[in-house]
Amino acid sequence: MPISIVWDNARYQKCAAVFELASELGITLVYLPAYSPHLNLIERLWRFVRKECLYSKYYADFPSFRAAISTLIDTADLNQKERLKSLMSWKFQSFKKSNSYPNRVYQK
Repeated sequence: MPISIVWDNARYQKCAAVFELASELGITLVYLPAYSPHLNLIERLWRFVRKECLYSKYYADFPSFRAAISTLIDTADLNQKERLKSLMSWKFQSFKKSNSYPNRVYQK
C-alpha cells in the first residue's frame, strides 16, 4: 500500500537522512506550499484554541490559563464538535494537477 507523508517546509524535514529513509521505505514525501498554514490542520487547531482561550480573556495566573487550555482541548469533542468538524475538515482545493505542488519521491 502506498504511503505519503504530508509535511510543512520545516528545514529539519528536508535533510538527507529523511530523504534516504523515505526512499528506502518507498514513502512519498509531500510538502505543503510555503506560507500556507490554512492547509496544516494543527495550525487550524491552534487558531481555534487561541480564539477560545486568549481573545478578550484575562487569567489571573498561569495555572488558570493552562487549565483553560487543557479544559478546552479535553472537552472540545463534546462541546465544540460541530465547529471542529468544519474547521478540521480536509475540504480544500486539490493540488494534484498543479506543477507548483508536486509529489516528490526521493530515490538514490
